Amino acid sequence: MSELLETGFQETNMETCSLPDDSDKKIESTHLVPSVINKDLMESEDFIRDRDLCTKYFENWCEGQQVIFVEHLLSRMCHYQHGQINSFLKPMLQRDFISALPAKGLDHIAENILAYVDAKSLCAAELVCKEWYRVISEGNLWKKLIERRVRTDSLWKGLSERRGWDQYLFKQRHGETPKDHKFYRTLYPQIIHDIDRIENNWRTGRHQLQRIHCLSETSKGVYCLQYDDQKIISGLRDNTIKIWDRSTLECIQVLTGHTGSVLCLQYDENIIISGSSDSTVRVWNVHSGEMMNTLIHHCEAVLHLRFCDGIMVTCSKDRSIAVWDMQSPTEINLRRVLVGHRAAVNVVDFDEKYIVSASGDRTIKVWNTSTCEFVRTLNGHKRGIACLQYRERLVVSGSSDNTIRLWDIECGACLRILEGHEELVRCIRFDSKRIVSGAYDGKIKVWDLQAALDPRAPAATLCLRTLVEHSGRVFRLQFDEFQIVSSSHDDTILIWDFLNVPPSENQGSPSRSYTYARN
Repeated sequence: MSELLETGFQETNMETCSLPDDSDKKIESTHLVPSVINKDLMESEDFIRDRDLCTKYFENWCEGQQVIFVEHLLSRMCHYQHGQINSFLKPMLQRDFISALPAKGLDHIAENILAYVDAKSLCAAELVCKEWYRVISEGNLWKKLIERRVRTDSLWKGLSERRGWDQYLFKQRHGETPKDHKFYRTLYPQIIHDIDRIENNWRTGRHQLQRIHCLSETSKGVYCLQYDDQKIISGLRDNTIKIWDRSTLECIQVLTGHTGSVLCLQYDENIIISGSSDSTVRVWNVHSGEMMNTLIHHCEAVLHLRFCDGIMVTCSKDRSIAVWDMQSPTEINLRRVLVGHRAAVNVVDFDEKYIVSASGDRTIKVWNTSTCEFVRTLNGHKRGIACLQYRERLVVSGSSDNTIRLWDIECGACLRILEGHEELVRCIRFDSKRIVSGAYDGKIKVWDLQAALDPRAPAATLCLRTLVEHSGRVFRLQFDEFQIVSSSHDDTILIWDFLNVPPSENQGSPSRSYTYARN
């Protein structure tokens, strides 16, 4: 927008040219230095008469002829004269388009132009003149800027829902008085301050901690989990799936049916699918908890699963990967079995292009999703691989060699090795900003993803924060812009909240105000 607000071209210092003949030297000596211009000569009768005659000829020509004639004149001038003409033309070429459009009844076009600018440019535009401020105010452009950010940025969208100002965006509620320009103009810097505070909490490790004690009656341990704004669904070592209310942290439902530990699960708006050490995959109604289907294929523990867009991929201690077609919760058919790993397949991930699997045999294998054909192997870990996530070209994996590796899936190159955990890296997730890992050392580490992808970044700067609250091995975690939710062998689920840190504690040590819940 800085280009839109500039009032002219950048001036450059032009060197005088060397001219080939004596007549040109005469022009140079007369015109290159302003102080030698003869004012009397410019106002002489002969000059005025000749000027008027030339003007008369010029006015009788068509536009094209006039342009050709001026170009001819300019070609015979030196650089200094060009600079003077440029100074004369600049104000003639400037147009206050934002003020001119409303004058012609085109307010909406002026608003649409300014609606594309960023916040810094919009602030500058407000100061140009009263007309620009009026267009911005009446067009409610600060509101539109906030709405654009909410539509395109998950952090803004999540913050709008959590802070409650989403109710003032897009279509207003029926009967509600619309907010004015000043409300949104004031809201924008408050949002920026809130976002900066959240990012600072991530960097410094400041959080508010909530703890769910699962209090399993038999074997302790929470092997897997997934959450949303209303609930946390967890798979436990005691063979059950427990569903927790996010607001009260109370257990609201227990699903029983597996005869072994629930090692993995995933849910959507309709179903929960779980895998167990009893070798089965079970499908549950997410609302009622009713068991809808049991898939018996693997001959040993089902260690991980993923489903999306009518495809499910499961992997097992039996060293195989199964690809399933999902027509409905009750109609799930085996499409293909992928064989190639030489040890238990601990984790799988996939998209429409690739299926990615990692195994205790120290390798990551890449398969074509549509054909199920093998593509390549990623080699580098020194011991078995326990976890990975795959998105776009990036694969991030964690291993019992205590390291995390970043890979380019297309060429198979290892882009970076992250070292810091003292035991097996059991779970890992990443987004566009950070990697969060959990390990058998009981620690959760937050890493700077963008720095990790930069080969110039020193290794010592990559780990932003180490979080220590679990008293046992960390089995699973997920996170978003505002929180981490993790589970452990210590039979707890921890919610690390980086949004709702009390202001009084925001400049001090991390919050230790725990919320306990019992089933």
